[in-house]
Amino acid sequence: MALNPLVDSRDVRFVLFEILEADKLSKYEKFSGFDRDTYEATLELAEQLAVEQVYPANAEADKTGAKYDPKTKTVTVPEGYKAAMNLYRESGFSGLGNDPEWGGTGMPEVVCRAIMDYFSAAAVAFITYDTLKGGASRLIENFGSDELKKIYLEKMVSGQWGGTMCLTEPGAGSDVGALKTKAVKQADGTYLLTGQKIFITAGDNDMFENIIHPVLARIEGDPPGTPGISIFIVPKYHVKPDGSLGERNDIMTSGIEHKMGIKGSATCSLSLGDNGKCVGWLLGEERQGMKIMFQMMNEARLDVANQASGCCSAAYMHSITYAKNRIQGSDPAAKGGAPALIIKHPDVKRMLLWMKSQVEAMRMLTLLAAISGDLSHVEQGEKAKEAKAMLDFLIPLCKAGNTDLAWLVTSEAMQVYGGYGYCSEYPVEQFARDCKILAIYEGTNGIQSMDLTMRKLLMNPEMYNYSVFKKKIAETIEKAKGIVDEKYVAAVRDGVTKMDATVKKLAELRDQKKMLDILAIATPLQNAMRMLAHAWMHLWSMTVTIPKLKAIAGDIAGEKVVNLVKDNMEAAFYYGRVLSARFYLGSEFKHFQGYLDYITSGEQAVIEAFDEIFTGALPQ
Repeated sequence: MALNPLVDSRDVRFVLFEILEADKLSKYEKFSGFDRDTYEATLELAEQLAVEQVYPANAEADKTGAKYDPKTKTVTVPEGYKAAMNLYRESGFSGLGNDPEWGGTGMPEVVCRAIMDYFSAAAVAFITYDTLKGGASRLIENFGSDELKKIYLEKMVSGQWGGTMCLTEPGAGSDVGALKTKAVKQADGTYLLTGQKIFITAGDNDMFENIIHPVLARIEGDPPGTPGISIFIVPKYHVKPDGSLGERNDIMTSGIEHKMGIKGSATCSLSLGDNGKCVGWLLGEERQGMKIMFQMMNEARLDVANQASGCCSAAYMHSITYAKNRIQGSDPAAKGGAPALIIKHPDVKRMLLWMKSQVEAMRMLTLLAAISGDLSHVEQGEKAKEAKAMLDFLIPLCKAGNTDLAWLVTSEAMQVYGGYGYCSEYPVEQFARDCKILAIYEGTNGIQSMDLTMRKLLMNPEMYNYSVFKKKIAETIEKAKGIVDEKYVAAVRDGVTKMDATVKKLAELRDQKKMLDILAIATPLQNAMRMLAHAWMHLWSMTVTIPKLKAIAGDIAGEKVVNLVKDNMEAAFYYGRVLSARFYLGSEFKHFQGYLDYITSGEQAVIEAFDEIFTGALPQ
């Protein structure tokens, strides 16, 4: 299978069908209508559309950006995005994961996210329009009244109408409970909303006929903080009984942000109820807003992890192409000082192998989270409980881990290009600018780290999530015996033992109620846990790749395998996966111990730091 400039399609199939065995989901009634051929055809179509339509529109979208007209208070998006979105809709990708009852395909989450890898790699800004719409539609699917479902779902699932997620306000960003948007109940059961929302991705655009906004607000008289928040469905246009569009609702776009990256994505400020006529419909029950919205937030965090993985994939793939064509210096392994492609230089190989190992681990872990979600819905009893625990534990690792790495991977890609990587005529600098937001929105990575440390680990009853995580690693370690070199197996086994000791010390701090000490090391803990998870992914990979490589090449060491790899793409793929895993476990995973030393050092500098020591700012 030929490589495209965005995603290694062979690796996508490897993770989906050889590691996760996603095609076996067809044994469950929910997915019985799908098989490997269906998945393959859908992946091929996604790849074609992403490479031929979405990716070419991305560079131009970066130059033109989304445009706001203050006279009409409307937003237009780059023309290339509109053409690509029409093809995206027509190809059936808009409702791929939605329930067939509403016109969706009902495909497993794990396959949907593998497909998203292509579109995220092609254009992060483009895919945000669909992911927000998808999340909003599933909120209505799961929590909406029959009337709301009837009005909105079919047209949202088809991609005719869009959607958003309206949480953030000028004084309430990460602290959602501080929001001031107010809802007043009317005699007919609707609510009139007043307030402002900012940083609303896809908040307005001309790709969708209507935009359906899930809006967090506080009903007049309800308590402060998150317990008093409710959630409402607020359409851009009212919908008539026959399903056609009526007059404009009193929710207006007051501006868009001018950003470092994802310039084709309209990041809007919205004003609700300036004329006292912003009508909303309650979703679920009163004061259940945060509980309901968390479904969409968790989906969105995996969306962002997907976007980061795709962005890293594109940067890595472009780097390979450049390194295989750029001549600079002489070949250090050849005599006579002959000119060499830069891929011959050991340090360039190191950079490429580092990127490869990160991209492969990200893809595996993100798709593992996705299939865990699928299994949590189709399995029963303890299996379903374990699958849900795995999903919950992996979400912050995928969101924070992938997005932190995206900034590093795209930076390394620029380094491979040298000075050209810093120039806008080459694509990798855009990948770097586009990916930075991913560590910030849908809950900053600091919040993800605190979520992992507190809710998913130390405050989780009997640390069940962590126990399931360790159980699955132990199963891989057992499977790896006799297949994988013991030093790589031992690296993961020892990693779990050391993490256990670290978690025990954190539990002692919890029992001593030293919460500041715990919160001060939440991000290093998340980094360490992510590294352990990635080490597990690479060990798991080797349990599959080594036997398959031996089946093709026999002995996998020495000149024989090197010669075979040059002429056999399957051998090259498996051998590359083995080398990637060896690099990660034998070299990169050494940093893991440093994070654990940081976590357990007891250093109090962060706790003792006070405002005045941070000099450089003017006095207040």
